[in-house]
Amino acid sequence: MRTPVSQTAELPGPVLTSQPGSPEYVDEAFSHCERLAKTHYENFSVGTRLIPADLRKHFYSVYAFCRGVDDLGDEAEGDRLALLDAWSAELDLCYEGSPGHPYFIALQKTIEQFNVPREPFDRLIEANRRDQIVLKHPDYEELLDYCDHSANPVGHLVLYIFGYRDQELHALADNTCTALQLANFWQDVARDYSIGRIYLPADEMERFGITEETIASGVATQEFRDLMRFQVDRARELFVKGYELVDRVGGQARIDLALFTGGGLSILREIEKLDYDVLSVRPEVSRFRKIRLLTSAYVRSKLGMSPLSGGLFKPANH
Repeated sequence: MRTPVSQTAELPGPVLTSQPGSPEYVDEAFSHCERLAKTHYENFSVGTRLIPADLRKHFYSVYAFCRGVDDLGDEAEGDRLALLDAWSAELDLCYEGSPGHPYFIALQKTIEQFNVPREPFDRLIEANRRDQIVLKHPDYEELLDYCDHSANPVGHLVLYIFGYRDQELHALADNTCTALQLANFWQDVARDYSIGRIYLPADEMERFGITEETIASGVATQEFRDLMRFQVDRARELFVKGYELVDRVGGQARIDLALFTGGGLSILREIEKLDYDVLSVRPEVSRFRKIRLLTSAYVRSKLGMSPLSGGLFKPANH
């Protein structure tokens, strides 16, 4: 049963000053999406400068959806499941009706222009519903299933906007998106634990002799470092497996998809530089490093080379 539209009043977000049907109405909605992206995610202000102008606003609308649903799942006060239901109701109106929330007003135009199916959006909402209930993951397979909801849909949405609908390419993107999600998890082990979540598979923690008390202590024992080395190596293998996608696409898509990989690999390298101690220090990729990665990817691509240097795929201590 569809959630009543009146529930959308509960959703946080900007307020449009333009009237529905006016020439400024949709443009203002897209402007709010852009402002959100540039305010909350600096990679957008760096990486999207090279995206063709006619596509850029659509990346902002997709980002606004993704950011909004994550904020509801991670930070919203009150009944988060009810808020996620209201978010889903606005998505309903993107496909059958007229949404009222500014982010969805813009998103509807993106969906219509690129014929985007709703399934990736539904999976992102479902991932945040799971976050309200599932705080630990028993094994790697269950963690992969979570990534298939929380991360992989983003890669599909990016490919739709760039005009790629081939399922083989989407499968390659899954490797990269899952790897990027894992890199973010391993970067934030301590931060996630502070809000009650553990993404390290429970059976692998047990195999390496790690308990929740180890994480709570903030002290990276040798056993913990060994566990993180195992996780980092496995994530890197997924990045390598997914990188074939970069050679299968063209234009700006090639650079942007390479940057997804480069950013994730950079996180892994920062973890390695800390000798896998992500409990006392959160590994960070500097803004200078991000800009350097972007510049290198752009130049290498224009020269007909692989956008990423092969050295980035090697561990930091090699």
